Amino acid sequence: MIRTEGLYKSFGKQEVLKGLDLEFEKGSTTAILGPNGSGKTTLIKCILGMVIPTKGSIFVNDTAVRREWRYREQIGYMPQIANFPANLRVKELIRMIDDLRNGQGKDKPLIELFGLDDMLNKRLGDLSGGTRQKVNAVLALMFDSPIIIMDEPTTGLDPVALIKLKDLISNYQKEGRTIMITTHIMSFVEEMADNVVFLLEGKVYFHGPLKDLLEQQGETKLDRAIARIMTPTNA
Repeated sequence: MIRTEGLYKSFGKQEVLKGLDLEFEKGSTTAILGPNGSGKTTLIKCILGMVIPTKGSIFVNDTAVRREWRYREQIGYMPQIANFPANLRVKELIRMIDDLRNGQGKDKPLIELFGLDDMLNKRLGDLSGGTRQKVNAVLALMFDSPIIIMDEPTTGLDPVALIKLKDLISNYQKEGRTIMITTHIMSFVEEMADNVVFLLEGKVYFHGPLKDLLEQQGETKLDRAIARIMTPTNA
């Protein structure tokens, strides 16, 4: 469903992405992993159209997206840090986002799921970080998007909310959606992802099934497999 070909991105003299050839298939859940500065967020922003690649192409459903914007209607995006207007109330923000998408949102089941009913009249600036993250999840997931991109979605979530998010992702997997997740929580990846992209200094060092990465590195735990990739002897 999503494909990149020879994707490069530079910011001035700093080359952040260096020729990425990737494919994210329909119905797959892919974890995009790598240390800070590896290019994960830049890759996501290129796919979202928030950053224009220096060179290369991005395809969604085999259609090049450069200078296009309607393809974004197929994507639900959960950013790592949700910078909401502090003076807006929760219900006002949800209504505003819903209006931007022509009233297609299905926010009520998600509001109930994350226990936000009593928070709807509160101002966003008065919410805890965990509650803001729940609102972030509602906004990202309320449109039944066939493509879901989550940047560090577990940040600030309490154990109950995290279980509910995992259940949602599992349901989306069964529905055949394309899911992309960045996270530093390896146990979350092991539980939720079937594929892994590992980036290091803007290059792809692994792209394939999670089980293949573990077998390739001779490990049973993902964190140890990643550590092997990052050691000088495997560079």
